[in-house]
Amino acid sequence: MWRAVIEPAAFFVAPFAAYALYLVLRLRYPFALSAWSRMTVSVLTLLGLAAAVLAVFGFGLLAPRNQGPYIPAHMENGKLVPGHFQ
Repeated sequence: MWRAVIEPAAFFVAPFAAYALYLVLRLRYPFALSAWSRMTVSVLTLLGLAAAVLAVFGFGLLAPRNQGPYIPAHMENGKLVPGHFQ
């Protein structure tokens, strides 16, 4: 369950981390409020939201799919047979 929350959150935070790394490489202090103007934060937020949405759809479309129907767990000859894909 945590994977469904952490992966999109990581894609959302990625532009902010990249911008902070950019500030460090430019020898600026990344925690200064002057570096994080309202426009910069807005653009990074939109980029993060777009990356998170694209990642969710991308993982959903490219995820491996099992072929065949799902057979739920059932009893056979007094033994429990676990559920599986056929």
